[in-house]
Amino acid sequence: MAGAPDLLFGLRNNFYLGAFQAAINSGDVQNLSEEDAIERDCLIYRSYIALGSYQLVINEIDSSAATPLQAVKLLALYLLSTDNKETVISSIREWLSDAAIGNNPILRLIAGIIFMHEQDYNEALKYTNAGGTMELNALNVQIFLKMHRSDYAEKQLRVMQQIDEDHTLTQLATAWLNLAVGGSKIQEAYLIFQDFSEKYQMTSLVLNGKAVCCMHMGNFDEAESFLLEALNKDAKDPETLANLVVCSLHLGKSSSRFLSQLKLSHPEHMLVKRGSTAEESFDRAVQTV
Repeated sequence: MAGAPDLLFGLRNNFYLGAFQAAINSGDVQNLSEEDAIERDCLIYRSYIALGSYQLVINEIDSSAATPLQAVKLLALYLLSTDNKETVISSIREWLSDAAIGNNPILRLIAGIIFMHEQDYNEALKYTNAGGTMELNALNVQIFLKMHRSDYAEKQLRVMQQIDEDHTLTQLATAWLNLAVGGSKIQEAYLIFQDFSEKYQMTSLVLNGKAVCCMHMGNFDEAESFLLEALNKDAKDPETLANLVVCSLHLGKSSSRFLSQLKLSHPEHMLVKRGSTAEESFDRAVQTV
């Protein structure tokens, strides 16, 4: 209905900006249509997944739940254990090939997220490239940037800007692209994260965004302060820990504590897998900063 209030705006915004507990807490929204109620539940369960509560999601979503919720459950199973990987990927391929449900946007989004985790970007794009929602468009931007195709990412961003230039995901995607392009665009990316931090709750995602911009501009002391603030909010966040490893090494400080935390909480992280010592990890990490 044109002009109707968007009852899920606050919940969505919290989720997009990484305020996952706030998203869960703002989930008690009344008078939703069936479709909106399913979207709300998906966002709440995806927030629990982001907080590492995989088993809760698996336990609560039963086999009678709608397709989007079943897809979210698959993501929880996938992230819970590498033992589940083959079964989950087999299930998701089977569902995507089913004409009745294969085009469901949440199912396609979860497929994209899973194949992006697998670093199988072409497979991810099979399901996400058609877009259809702002989240799918934003995921496409991320996938193209992972493939080092900022030209395709820019085209996808233009689609988002035509739909809603002020949308949180459009602004985030603009910042991601600006970071990838570099140069004078870094300052523009910083201003986007700064705007988020003034308007909304400060989250690890926003603080990391500001910190990465600072590192690109050579302001490592400022970056460190943002990252330590992010670490206070979430001591296990892999991006915060990885960025602290890089930042510490640039400042000539020991990064071993952050690398050890990263190894314990995220043994699959790129920095852990690629370098057995902080110095080796640094050689890899500076390529991404």
